[in-house]
Amino acid sequence: MEYAGAPATGGQSGKGVAWLVPFVVMLFFAWGFATVLIDTLIPKLKGLFALSYAEVMLTQFCFFAAYFIMSVPAGFILSKLGYIRSVVVGLVVTAAGCLMFAPAARMGVYEGFLLALFIMASGITLLQVAANPLMALLGKPESSHPRLTFAQAFNSLGTFLGPKVGAALILAGGVVALPDASKMAPEALAALRVKEAAATQTPFLMIAAGLAVLALVFWFARRTTAVPKPGKAVGLGETLALLGNNRVALGALSIFIYVGAEVSIGSLMANYLMSADTVGFTAEKAGETVALYWGGAMIGRFVGGFLLWLTKKPGGLLSLFALGAAGLAATSAFSTGAAAAYTIVAVGLFNSIMFPTIFTLAIEGQAEKTPQASGLVCMAIVGGAIIPLATGALADQYGLHLALLLPAVCYLWIAVYGRVASRPAPVSAVAAPLPAQ
Repeated sequence: MEYAGAPATGGQSGKGVAWLVPFVVMLFFAWGFATVLIDTLIPKLKGLFALSYAEVMLTQFCFFAAYFIMSVPAGFILSKLGYIRSVVVGLVVTAAGCLMFAPAARMGVYEGFLLALFIMASGITLLQVAANPLMALLGKPESSHPRLTFAQAFNSLGTFLGPKVGAALILAGGVVALPDASKMAPEALAALRVKEAAATQTPFLMIAAGLAVLALVFWFARRTTAVPKPGKAVGLGETLALLGNNRVALGALSIFIYVGAEVSIGSLMANYLMSADTVGFTAEKAGETVALYWGGAMIGRFVGGFLLWLTKKPGGLLSLFALGAAGLAATSAFSTGAAAAYTIVAVGLFNSIMFPTIFTLAIEGQAEKTPQASGLVCMAIVGGAIIPLATGALADQYGLHLALLLPAVCYLWIAVYGRVASRPAPVSAVAAPLPAQ
C-alpha cells in the first residue's frame, strides 16, 4: 500500500534524473508484491505450526505494526538523508527482512518468521515515505499526478501477481497439517517443520535479490543534486495534536478500520476457499484465487477513478462502494459453495477507491497542517495489525464464515464516514499527491 511522504521543499524538479522514474516504479511494484505475498504464507504457517487463526494473524500484526512504529522515524531519516539515500536504506532493510526468511525456515521457528516480517515492513515503510514524493519530483510538476498514477498502477500489478507467485512457490506442495506435537519426538517434529518450511523462503529470497539490484542503482544516483531536499520531519506530538480535528480524526479512524477489513479478508481467503463448505480448493488453487481479490482492486481503481471524475462526489461514491463491500461480505458469510467464494472475491472490486478517497477526504482543507494530517492517517494503517487479530479470534470461536461479519461491519462504518465527509472542508487547500492502497 502507498501513501504520501513528507513534502519537498526548495530546489527544482528532478530535471536530469528522469531516468530514475522506471526504477522508482519498480519500488511501487516490489512493496505491493511483497505485502500480499503474506496472504499465501498464512495457510502454510498455520498448518506448519498447528496455529489457531488468531495466532497465525500475528503475521499481519507484526507486519502492519511496523507502519505505526516506524512512520515517524522514517520521516526523520528522510529529512536527514534525503530521498535517494533514504530509498537505499529502505531497500537494504527490506532485503534484510526477506533474507531472514532463510534462517527462520531452517530453524523451523514461528517467531523467526514474525521477526522477518517486522523488519521487512520497517523497510517498506521507509520506502513508501520516500518514494511517493520522489516520484512527484522526477519531472515537471504539472505531470506529477500522471506519474504517480502510473506508479500506483504497478503497485496494483504487484498485489495481483504476488499471490500467484506465492501459490506456485509456497502452496504448490499443499498445506501439511502436522500431527500433535505431543505424539512426536521433538527431533522428528523439528525436522518435519524445517522440511515443510523450506518452500516459504524461495519467493522472499528472490525479492531480496531484486531489491539488492535496485539498491545499487539508487546508490550510484545518491550524489545527484537535481532532486530537492525533503521538508522538515513531522514530530509525533505535532501529528497526534490533530486528533482534535474531527475531520482528520475520523479519517484516521476510517483508514484504521478499512485497512483492517481489507487485510482480514485477504489473509483468511486462502483458508476460506480451501474449506469444504465453501469450494474446497487445493492450497495452490486457493492461493491463485486470492490474486483475483487484489486484481479486482486494480480494475476497480480505473473504473472508480472515472466515476470520481464524473460525479465529483467522493464521499457519496465512497459510501456506495463501502455498502457494496459490506453487502458482499455479509452475503458470503451466510452462503456456501460457489456463491460464498464469488462474493468474497468480489469485495476486492469495491475496495479499490477506499484508501485514496478516505485519505484525501481526511487531509482536505488542512493547509499548512497537511503533513501532520498525512502522518496521522499513515500511522492509522496499523489497523491492518489489530482488526485481523480480532477476525482470527472470531474465526476460531465461530468459524470462518461468521468471522466475515466483522469486516462487513467495518465497511458499514466506511459508508457512514463517506456521508459525514461529504460536507465541505472548512479550509481550502491543495493536498499532497494522491496515495493508493
